Amino acid sequence: MASTAGTDRLAQLKAFDDTKAGVKGLVDAGVTAVPPIFHHPPDPHDAASNAHAAAATIPVIDLASISATNNAAAHHHQLVAQVKAAAETVGFFQVVNHGVPGELLARMLTSVRSFNEEPAESRRPYYTRDPARRVRYQSNFDLFHSPAANWRDTIFIESVAAPEEMPPAFRDVVPEYTRQVRALGAHLLALLSEALGLDAGYLQRDAGCLDGGPALGCHYYPPCPEPRLTLGTTRHSDPSFLTVLLQDDAVGGLQALVGGGGWVDVPPLPGALVVNVGDFLQLMSNDRFKSVEHRVVAVPGTAAARVSAACFFRPTGAAASSRAYGPLPDLVNPPEAPRYRSVTTVEFLGYHRQKGLDGRSALDQFRLLP
Repeated sequence: MASTAGTDRLAQLKAFDDTKAGVKGLVDAGVTAVPPIFHHPPDPHDAASNAHAAAATIPVIDLASISATNNAAAHHHQLVAQVKAAAETVGFFQVVNHGVPGELLARMLTSVRSFNEEPAESRRPYYTRDPARRVRYQSNFDLFHSPAANWRDTIFIESVAAPEEMPPAFRDVVPEYTRQVRALGAHLLALLSEALGLDAGYLQRDAGCLDGGPALGCHYYPPCPEPRLTLGTTRHSDPSFLTVLLQDDAVGGLQALVGGGGWVDVPPLPGALVVNVGDFLQLMSNDRFKSVEHRVVAVPGTAAARVSAACFFRPTGAAASSRAYGPLPDLVNPPEAPRYRSVTTVEFLGYHRQKGLDGRSALDQFRLLP
């Protein structure tokens, strides 16, 4: 019986994937019920979320600089303290006055929406499960590995992709957007370095946290007919040093698992960018910084699609396979011992892709036993 059920599920997954139209294709076909391959069991933290949310919020940090006459040194010290507190506790924060123009943010979101709302035949040439492709459109990278599929389509654009490899909707905006976010990433890494008590250039220069990238994951969450049965994105943490997320300011649905107590909304804030610590930074900081699990719920009562663009800072090219990352020697001094073994990006991402978004942290695979 179980074997028959497994065969039926595999057939349903293949039939869905073969359309190369994603979840958007289901919506365009007029589905009124969520197919079983998208059904998720209830999350055990849901019951605690309402009470926990009242006591927890995601910090908003203003990155605006001030002149020396207004005590810039004191302001910088305060900024480092805010970033440190966020990275060590909730692992998430939003930044405003970050230097990325609002017009560019709007164009980026428009490009994500435009591509996903083109006719299916225009999207299909980019649909692939080949990890060697530098531009990959697909629904659920872990479709055949995860316990349940997510109500989401994604186009992933590697940092080395040329504009002509991208769909037309992205060619005029992605190069400039990733350039601007990379500059922001350098600023954030400097603040995080200081938050660890290190030189401002340490994470970028000595630890290689800005080697390559950022890679761009553009997500499209179509309206869902039965939101209580599925998720936009399963509970997970990011296999990156740092993630900078642009989410639309209308739909919402992003939640972080703060302190293990319950889900807390990361509310859309016009003009803001969401920043979260990734698995590699938790590993390298020897658990000082927290790579917090998060998810996207399917929002009830909305006819609009949710769109977002996530920039993942992680090594690419030769560094991905040749450089091993472990707890930073400057942070591991007796009696404190390393809590993780060293790992390359290729090994870490390989494990992450193989296990899929199954609700387990990939960090556990590389943690050293006490």
